[in-house]
Amino acid sequence: MTAVNVDDTGGLLIPSLSERRKAVLAGRRADGARIGVDSEPSRIFYAILLSVTVLTALGLVMVLSASSIVSVNNGGSAFTMFLKQLMWAFFGVIIAFGTYRMPYHVWQKLNRPMLVVVVALNCLPFSPLGITVNGARAWVEIGIIRFQPSELLKFALVIYMTNILGRRQRELTDFKRTFRPAMLAWLVAAGIAMAQRDLGAAIVLSGIAFTVLYMAGSPVRWIGAAALAAMVLGLGYVLTSSTGISRWTAFLDIEGNREHSAYQVWQSMLSISNGGVTGVGPGAGTSKWGYVPLAHSDFIFTVIAEEFGLIGSSLVIGGFTLITMLGFVVAMRAPDYSGALLAAGITVWFAVQAVINIGGVVGAMPVTGLTLPLISYGGSSLMITLAAAGLLLNVARKVQ
Repeated sequence: MTAVNVDDTGGLLIPSLSERRKAVLAGRRADGARIGVDSEPSRIFYAILLSVTVLTALGLVMVLSASSIVSVNNGGSAFTMFLKQLMWAFFGVIIAFGTYRMPYHVWQKLNRPMLVVVVALNCLPFSPLGITVNGARAWVEIGIIRFQPSELLKFALVIYMTNILGRRQRELTDFKRTFRPAMLAWLVAAGIAMAQRDLGAAIVLSGIAFTVLYMAGSPVRWIGAAALAAMVLGLGYVLTSSTGISRWTAFLDIEGNREHSAYQVWQSMLSISNGGVTGVGPGAGTSKWGYVPLAHSDFIFTVIAEEFGLIGSSLVIGGFTLITMLGFVVAMRAPDYSGALLAAGITVWFAVQAVINIGGVVGAMPVTGLTLPLISYGGSSLMITLAAAGLLLNVARKVQ
């Protein structure tokens, strides 16, 4: 409670609204510090941990099922891609434990050097080390190691923005001090993704940036203007090539385009319908036999829906829905603004990427090439997503 003081004349000094707000924030931070030290993690923490664990385990099982045919056709064992994914999951869990144990304020202090390093790494795809996969030059291959630096952009951007907006919470209406540097970081990150022909990543980065700005309390008119400009730029980017136009409009007439631009989605829909309510059984799906390209990565939800039916699909969608709901609860109950913004940014990252992936697979949205978080095959995606999940749990353990 804010104390009421007495002035020199004996009259009461009524604290201003600003002073009362500062006192409430100070008390909230103090309570949060005690929660982080003295209290056990809440049910919210364990619910998020369980959801992430179940989705990751399901992803490993489905990668084994969906990649076995591709692995054999490439001259390897049926377990080749699964063992790689298992290895990345192992390292991802170790990194997640690190992001969970290290105070998130320490991570935020590293925001600028981290962003600089990540931006530098994202220049590698344009070097001789870069390779093009599915039309996007977003990969780097060094010997037997292949990774996607753009995944690191999501992690670095959310750290940078939550730090600058969290530290300058009293300057949120100062365009130069808060909004401009946040927008500059977003423009750099999204611009790199678009230069790599990875519009899906640019959309996720935009979702992170605008959500964090909104949750921080930046003026809505600034956010709206920036979002409108982003939509215009994205539309212009799509219209620059006939391939982009056909790819982004194919979902409007999937049956009419099933022989060319919508072939993958059409086959995906047939496989999903084949699954019915209970599915055809683990490993018995036909989509992975070449009918649905990239069934082990971008279209792994198709294999889940076919082999486990509506039940398995509902489990996946329910898992992401639960993480999203609980993530925003963590954001609203976090002990400080930085923690709140961090939880909100990571939650939107997971939610937007899952919605875009599943929406593209079922034909409700354009196919962007985004992976399904925690589930799709891909070491870079799995490791960085688990690292972000560790940070979310870091904030969640301080919430009651």
